[in-house]
Amino acid sequence: MNPSTHPFKGEVHVAVMGGSGLYAMEGLSQTQELHIDTPYGPTSDAIVVGVLGTAPVAFLARHARGHKLLPSEIPFLANMWALKSLGVRYLLSVSAVGSLVEHAAPLDLVLPDQFIDHTRGRPRSFFGQGAVAHVSMAEPICTALQGLVWQVSQTHGFGRGRVHRGGTYVCIDGPQFSTRAESHLYRQWGATVIGMTNLPEARLALEAEIAYATLALVTDHDSWREKEAAVTANTAMANLMENAAQAQGLVREVVLQLQQTPPTSAAHQALSQALITPVSSMDTATRQRLQPLLSRWSTAP
Repeated sequence: MNPSTHPFKGEVHVAVMGGSGLYAMEGLSQTQELHIDTPYGPTSDAIVVGVLGTAPVAFLARHARGHKLLPSEIPFLANMWALKSLGVRYLLSVSAVGSLVEHAAPLDLVLPDQFIDHTRGRPRSFFGQGAVAHVSMAEPICTALQGLVWQVSQTHGFGRGRVHRGGTYVCIDGPQFSTRAESHLYRQWGATVIGMTNLPEARLALEAEIAYATLALVTDHDSWREKEAAVTANTAMANLMENAAQAQGLVREVVLQLQQTPPTSAAHQALSQALITPVSSMDTATRQRLQPLLSRWSTAP
């Protein structure tokens, strides 16, 4: 489906990427499922576009409804291309994680501001094959969007859990959880939480000039606590479902705030100092493939 056929006039500026346990967004009305054709194949699932209050919102289940995709099977390029084609400018990424520190306990929420990429073989960029760009990843999280999430969390709380601002998310391929030795290593690296999905997602969001913030829902302590049982899928899922329910309310309030006072984000100009190949020098096929990313350049098709 062409994204221009969605039921809302204009663009959808806010999107939510639902991770493990968050396969739908509560409170959406006037919903329609969009199956968007992308140069990178289909998205994880249909993008559900609806209205929250009076705010148009796009929701995408990262692992598909029914949780059918392993982390390394997620079509990261297609997902981000499709959201960008809808006009998305702000993306809230909700993700289940393990904690690598004492102070972040299960049922807490962490708002990381840095990443360590420990994945292998995942597509890392929209660029190449006729177009070169080198986006700075020094600040992978939009501080303005993260700040809004933090402010809302302080006003509305987060269920039984605490909220921690800042920290480093180490991303691994999975699907297995860490060995104890690996878990200790990531702690030595200074990582705060561990997950399997936020990279290359954060990289691609920045290339697409989308302000990106992670809501990392802590389900467990990974495997570094040697005096307690290591994480299993069953133990993580119990906390995950409670975390997801808590996240729904927080995300709703953030979306409503975004509609009222959308923050200025440096991410919206990320390609200004990064795009090396002039758009006019790209061949037609390359410009068409990158069209949503290049839309603010007048020479893009």
